[in-house]
Amino acid sequence: MSYQWDILGEEGLQFFGKMSASISHEIKNVLAVVNENAGLIQDLIYMHEKGMPIDPEQLKSVSQMITKQVKRADTIMKNMSKFAHSTDQLIKTESVSVNDILDVVTNLANRFADMREITLEKIPFDEPIKIKTNPFFLENLIWLCFDFAMDATGPERTVRLLAKEIDNSAQITFSQLGSLPVMPLETFHGKRVEALLSALQGDITVDTQAGTLSISLPV
Repeated sequence: MSYQWDILGEEGLQFFGKMSASISHEIKNVLAVVNENAGLIQDLIYMHEKGMPIDPEQLKSVSQMITKQVKRADTIMKNMSKFAHSTDQLIKTESVSVNDILDVVTNLANRFADMREITLEKIPFDEPIKIKTNPFFLENLIWLCFDFAMDATGPERTVRLLAKEIDNSAQITFSQLGSLPVMPLETFHGKRVEALLSALQGDITVDTQAGTLSISLPV
């Protein structure tokens, strides 16, 4: 058991570090855009002081860009807050929303998907799914599946995500994985995934013909 916790602890730190660094990069990008537009405002003020007319449309455009970036930063920070709070407790005694957890990890994974020129498509839920689980471990497992799935996409360059409840279990399926038949699955289903599945009492099924990878968790 301690061996598994060693793996979970190391993997958890790597996951938290990777996602925190990615979020920091996004915030840095927001600040760079805001700073650039603040510079444009300074240029307009300088022009006005020299007696040159200010174009109201240009000023409006700068204002709208700053507002857009502030909203973007607010969304990033809300997502970071949700992610950080998932580490508060090792064991959750209350049910958590699978949809909320998928939203958090999808948002975290979007930057990495953009870098690989891949689209993440989350299919809307028919009904909300609630489970008792460790949110941080589940987020970690979903990220590992995302990371693997993005390497296994077909020509559509899309990873489709669907969650549903089947036979008293929550099933999270990654599809559109056209390259699965030629992927070395042992590079994915290693000790770290096994440790997370054990902690979550879950299972993973890979269907190379259908091009899907599915996580099953007890409800």
